Amino acid sequence: MADDLGNEWWEEPAGEEQSAEAEKNEEISGGNKKKRKTVTVETLPSKKKKKQGKECILKEPTTDEKDSGKKEGTPAKSRRRKKKTITDVLATSAPKAGTPEDLQNLMLQHFSNTRSVIELEELKLADTCFVKPNDLTHTLSSYLNQSCPKWSKLSKNHKEKKSILLLVVCSSAHRTLELIKLINAFRGGTKVLKLFAKHIKIQDHIKQLEKNVIHIGVGTPGRIKALIEQDGLSLECLKYLVLDWNWRDQKLRRMVDIPEVKKEVLELLESGLLSSCRAGSVKLGLF
Repeated sequence: MADDLGNEWWEEPAGEEQSAEAEKNEEISGGNKKKRKTVTVETLPSKKKKKQGKECILKEPTTDEKDSGKKEGTPAKSRRRKKKTITDVLATSAPKAGTPEDLQNLMLQHFSNTRSVIELEELKLADTCFVKPNDLTHTLSSYLNQSCPKWSKLSKNHKEKKSILLLVVCSSAHRTLELIKLINAFRGGTKVLKLFAKHIKIQDHIKQLEKNVIHIGVGTPGRIKALIEQDGLSLECLKYLVLDWNWRDQKLRRMVDIPEVKKEVLELLESGLLSSCRAGSVKLGLF
């Protein structure tokens, strides 16, 4: 071969020298090699892998499966019977007019667990204590005309303050306003006072009774009882006590079918009205 200056030179092949050196190295290393012993290894039987347990998942039966179960005769769950309410009972029965016996039985049932036999006997009222009850054909005005035949004379002679001649007891403030409208044909020129706790303070009632001569009071048993206890209302001139017995609300409940009102009515009767009825000074009516 010639370079750029024209000088020729030879190059030995590198492959031959490398192969000769590799042969020498193999001869040297071959003598130093030791004989390897062959060792036979016994193979142990392979352990079987444990199968992982599968989870058991209960699926809810479909509607088709439920229907098929019912058809096959599987026992169905017994349904609890709903308790009949007062509304259910009264809706299926015709309304009956209240009687003095109904009031007597109500008082005996209410006080039977807390009173002795002698005390229960004192709660009973004679038939002469009652005026003729409403037979469901009267309006309030016509019933009062029948029950209070001497009303015009009584109302003219009444001049006592803090006292009332006629007391009508009902279940609510709304019913009180209705009864005051229904009493217009009977009241004439007499003064009527609404007696309930809704939006009216008891001190306002006491002031009205102290300043004015009131002939008729219409209201709830709770407010009337509170006025008697606070000496705002006197029973000295009272001649007639009328309970709004037969009227029913939207749920077909009478006044004595509502637990709170029934309790207040019985407490009102015990606050001195029963003793006045037994003495003959007060007549009791069931409208």
